Amino acid sequence: MADEHTPSKAKSGAVAQIRCRVEPQLVHSRRVAALQNRHRFLQIMTNVMPYRVATLLYCFNERDEVLLMERAQQPNLGLWSPPGGKLQQDTGESPHACAAREAHEETGITLRHDDLHLTGVVSEYGYAGQAHWLMFLFEVKKKLSAIPPTISEGRFQFFSKTDLNDISLPQTDREKVWPLFWQHRGGFFVAHCRCGDNGHNEWTLEQSAVK
Repeated sequence: MADEHTPSKAKSGAVAQIRCRVEPQLVHSRRVAALQNRHRFLQIMTNVMPYRVATLLYCFNERDEVLLMERAQQPNLGLWSPPGGKLQQDTGESPHACAAREAHEETGITLRHDDLHLTGVVSEYGYAGQAHWLMFLFEVKKKLSAIPPTISEGRFQFFSKTDLNDISLPQTDREKVWPLFWQHRGGFFVAHCRCGDNGHNEWTLEQSAVK
């Protein structure tokens, strides 16, 4: 007589049949879940915006007019912005070194680090829905005597402070960056902008030292 605790052959066979049906389903479910997780991960990675680091150069002539470039390339195509450019992150370039390099490449002037005053740092979240930006705003202490030649990035022109009201500027520049620059000229500020899809931007002044 079989022990009552010993499973019968019939029971063992039934269990094996159930396993044969259930285990492939579990394997399939796990594969589907893994594919779904991978798809969600790829969606997240696709939506991640690049973070770009740049310098802007606020150059003036003897009449205290500021030099701006009408950009011939994106970003800010057709708008007037200070000259400047992105840091060479692969070489570990510093913001001051980048500013000096960009000044020479775009305007032809040679600068030492003490020819530059860091007036502000501006971070922009989701600018134009394409990228996050971290920008170092340098005022160039050397005065320019002439308008630099046109380059591939755009053409240059000097403007008075009041002229800025009548030319095409990037939205964030017009609403906050320029007012903060004039207010903190010779001092220092840090500001953050959370750019909205509908053109509504939320600004936070994170540090302010007015001279």
